[in-house]
This record gives sequence, structure tokens and C-alpha cells, in this order.
Amino acid sequence: MNTQVLIELFERDLTRLKKELSLYKKEEMMWLVKSEINNSAGNLALHIIGNLKTFIGTNLGGTGYIRNREAEFSEKNIPRTKTLKMIDETFKVIQSTINNFTENDLNKLYPVQVFKNKKEMTNEYFLIHLYGHLNYHLGQINYHRRLIQNNE
Repeated sequence: MNTQVLIELFERDLTRLKKELSLYKKEEMMWLVKSEINNSAGNLALHIIGNLKTFIGTNLGGTGYIRNREAEFSEKNIPRTKTLKMIDETFKVIQSTINNFTENDLNKLYPVQVFKNKKEMTNEYFLIHLYGHLNYHLGQINYHRRLIQNNE
């Protein structure tokens, strides 16, 4: 696995995340939840940020970031500009961490047991998992935006 490919993919889709958040006609719409929607786009964005800063930044890059997962879903009405800046900061953490990785580093075991049913996984495996997780929530945000804005 080429580390530059991983960096490019994370950059591409974090840029897509910023675009999705910027497409909300009204900033407060990012934080709405309606009917069967459990999480707002704003909270999903905070969750993506916390997830990546923890599992890549802290656990692989030693940044010291301390996650507050509960706040990722409970905080509301953070200004869009601040959220976009947090996404940029997250990419810088990813870039600086993965840029330092060698092929050997990718093949090492991830330093934390994350999943109870899977005892060991390589850094490469988990980075690909994290990229998929980002995209899962990016799709939810896209759907949220279209659903919320079409009902206005």
C-alpha cells in the first residue's frame, strides 16, 4: 500500500466533507434532526474529526489528542467556519502521521485493540477501515443535507 494514496484519499474525501457542509443553505440546518434522523450533519462531522484525530493522530502519531466521544454527538451549533477549520486540522494530523510511515510501519500491528471480535489488525488494515468509516458518514451527511433542504 502506498502511503501517498491513503493521504490523497483522505484529503479528497475530507474536502468533500467540507463541501457538503458548505452546501447547507443555512448554517443552522447542519444541526437539525427530524423524524427518523438520529444525528445531525454537524454532529457526524464532529464524530469523523474525533474518530480520525484519535485513531490516527493519537494512536499512530502520538499527538496527545484526547477524545470526548459523547460531545461529538451532544454539542450543537458550532459555527460552520470553526467546523471547517477543524476538518483542515484533522487532515494535517493525518498527513503528518501517514507521511512518516514506511511499508514496515503499515505492516505493524495497530497499537490498540479496537474491536472486541478481532484481536489483531495491521495499521494498514485499520487505516483502510477508517477511510471507509469516513465515507459511510460522508454519505449520511449528503443524504441529511438533501433531506433537510428539500423539506424547507
